Amino acid sequence: MMMALASVPPVRMAQDGPSLSELMTALPVATLVVRPDNRIADANVRAETLLNMARSAIVGSDVTRTIRMAEMGARFDIWHSNKPIAAYDVKVHAGRTAEMEVDLMIAPVVDHDGWRIVSIHAQSQARKIGHRGTAGGARSAMGAAAILAHEIKNPLSGIRGAAQLLEPGNGGRDAALTQLICNEVDRIAALIDRMQDFSTERKLECRPGNIYPLIDRAANIASAGFAKNVKIIKRYDPSLPFAVINDDALVQVMINLLKNAAEALEHVERPRIRVETAFRHGVSVVVGDGKGSAVLPIEILVIDNGPGVPEHILDHLFNPFITGKRDGQGLGLALVDKLVRDMNGFVQYARDQEAGESTFRILLPMGMG
Repeated sequence: MMMALASVPPVRMAQDGPSLSELMTALPVATLVVRPDNRIADANVRAETLLNMARSAIVGSDVTRTIRMAEMGARFDIWHSNKPIAAYDVKVHAGRTAEMEVDLMIAPVVDHDGWRIVSIHAQSQARKIGHRGTAGGARSAMGAAAILAHEIKNPLSGIRGAAQLLEPGNGGRDAALTQLICNEVDRIAALIDRMQDFSTERKLECRPGNIYPLIDRAANIASAGFAKNVKIIKRYDPSLPFAVINDDALVQVMINLLKNAAEALEHVERPRIRVETAFRHGVSVVVGDGKGSAVLPIEILVIDNGPGVPEHILDHLFNPFITGKRDGQGLGLALVDKLVRDMNGFVQYARDQEAGESTFRILLPMGMG
């Protein structure tokens, strides 16, 4: 017996605007509309092509059978959740096609409980946004840095000693700056110690902490040095809870992102960087290997009004030795990606052409505190 399918939730359109059907057809990615009972209510042309199925065969089918997850542990998280979910680099049997690796984006329909929009990206976008399944690229960068670690640590001790000798001079008025030098030397030395161990699987020690003093510390370092001619604007959510972080790692991540932004603004007439924070309800990321979903509600944005990342390196933005700068080494963003993943978060890049802004977005797990 054929079951009558409920109609797709109505969408209000402008009087002369395209219909819902026309919008679905025009979407550049495979898209499905899924009912509360997991049956597919609609599918666009791209979905027909990707699944190798006619629309008449797709509509009415169970989405859990039409898109069969190779990793059964993640299936429940995806198809029985009322939260927005991004599943990167998951292996599926889609329709009548062979097993493939895809990204699945699932978004609930507002005011229609249980209804969801599912988009299927056959060519993994995870590599474009920095959430990769392996750490091979970043480890290569760390390996290269480790080669220099011994030579770098020797002059660091001399710099620290010189700063301590300078502190009593000038009536103590330079005490804050000399203390800043000492603190940064200690942080860099600790970072180099960790770089020497990056070939191992040693876990980064993370604990619940307040991100704001760490962000402010990075911003102060930027304002005193490489971003002294750039206006840095802070827009913080005062109610943000603690995040699960490693203090030194987060400071390094923010310094690298601020430095990256400042360098991109070199030829901008009115350069500015915004650092924003927010709590994102319902943001979950599903990773491979049956690890299930991770809730990452703590958001940090570093936004600049520079020209953006060159298109030809977008696919490899977080890989080592990839840079669009003439004198760049391509290690900064690889380190950002490694450290953020070590804190069980992820980092992504986006460009808003209309606003003329580039955004690096960090999502981190929430801690109690």
